[in-house]
Amino acid sequence: MHFGSNLMPMTTLSDWQPRPRPARVALQGTFCRLEALDPERHANDLFAASMAPGAEERFRYLFDSPQDRPGFDGWIAKAAASEEPLFFAVIDMSTQRCEGRQALMRATPEHGVIEVGNVLWGPAISRTRVATEALFLHARYVFDELGYRRFEWKCNSRNEPSMRAALRFGFTYEGTFRQHMVHKGTNRDTAWFAMLDRDWPSHRKTFERWLHSNNFDRRGKQKARLEELRST
Repeated sequence: MHFGSNLMPMTTLSDWQPRPRPARVALQGTFCRLEALDPERHANDLFAASMAPGAEERFRYLFDSPQDRPGFDGWIAKAAASEEPLFFAVIDMSTQRCEGRQALMRATPEHGVIEVGNVLWGPAISRTRVATEALFLHARYVFDELGYRRFEWKCNSRNEPSMRAALRFGFTYEGTFRQHMVHKGTNRDTAWFAMLDRDWPSHRKTFERWLHSNNFDRRGKQKARLEELRST
């Protein structure tokens, strides 16, 4: 059996230094803002967004589950105090409400690798420019400010919407790890996607073009899809 025929040439990183860990920063965009999750500021809105109709489907592939308010209050207190994963609230700029959450996690600063995960976008922002910009803000922070080499997206291989989203955002599918985890009493095969620093300048321009006001009509409907802009 032959291995390695498709390997990239070895790259020497003579000046490589471990990168900083992500911090509790605020990341400002046009349509949304990411800020460190805080129970006092975000609990009421995030509970409403999380438990809105469709909650069972929204939580299907997450490791947490729909909860009553006492259970949610316990979860958000723990999540807000966590450094790994590091949770961020997604604030819709049009309403100033927290309509979702996402996290930077599994950071390995010595290798420049980090993952986005624990993503929950409520119905007010799911499949909108708010959610797309929320992902963009984390990618821009990871590559442009922290200087990471690799940004990962992983999901249950049965989670087809998540896999489609990864490809739409510009992540490359790299394979599936079989029997990678036990998820809510069932086997989870995990699909791996990644975006690299050498790809980021092109992806950043595509995100910026898609998010520009010229790409939306007065009702906020997109004129060109993200995938279309990436191919031009």
